[in-house]
Amino acid sequence: MKLLAFETATEACSVAIWDDGRVLERFEIAPRRHAELALPWAETLLAEAGIARSQLDAVAVGRGPGAFTGVRLAIALVQGIALALDRPVVARSTLEVLAMRAQATPGTQVLAAIDARMGEVYSQAFVHDADGLRALGAARVSSPDAVELPGDATAWAGVGTGFSAADGALQSRLGACFARIDATALPHAADLAQIAAAAFARGEAVAPERVEPAYLRDNVALTLVEQIALRASRRAVEPGTPGTV
Repeated sequence: MKLLAFETATEACSVAIWDDGRVLERFEIAPRRHAELALPWAETLLAEAGIARSQLDAVAVGRGPGAFTGVRLAIALVQGIALALDRPVVARSTLEVLAMRAQATPGTQVLAAIDARMGEVYSQAFVHDADGLRALGAARVSSPDAVELPGDATAWAGVGTGFSAADGALQSRLGACFARIDATALPHAADLAQIAAAAFARGEAVAPERVEPAYLRDNVALTLVEQIALRASRRAVEPGTPGTV
């Protein structure tokens, strides 16, 4: 199974190739450079892997939550590529992708949290079981003081910038429940590729036009700058455009 994955929902930009279990990735903390980097990285990775675009079985995307511009960019890129190649898309939560950074063993509970700015965090709880990550509740956006741990509230693993948001309020309040916390962790496309490959095998891929972003917030009106960035990303993935994957 061969899959191309994009994760651009945070300040980190990453692209990965899944090639029958082998993973190649490009990752960089590059605020405001995602549109510049993502497509060239995809071309480079395909060349390094020796994979032609026509050999891809699917395209994967981290659908958010995260920065609105980054989420929309990833959705636009993946839809354009998948439509051009007539391939399905595997869309997964960016919080699920982030939770993979915990590198936990079966039975471990993980809270993934992303700094949502404006004094809030995106968060979701998971548990590692025999089949991978299983959500313990829905993703939500809230103040750090409103985040609650479901079930057994001991020996959790915490990952993500949400633990350092608002002067570390989340870590200060719930830190005693965690065996370890990585407040610098960011989602990686390599983890997305692994999750997406398993989801594809379970038949969870969908048509490109059915992919929806996960914003969580209602105030998603485009600013002028975001509109320009989105239009540019759409032009970049139109069939026949130079540099299009």
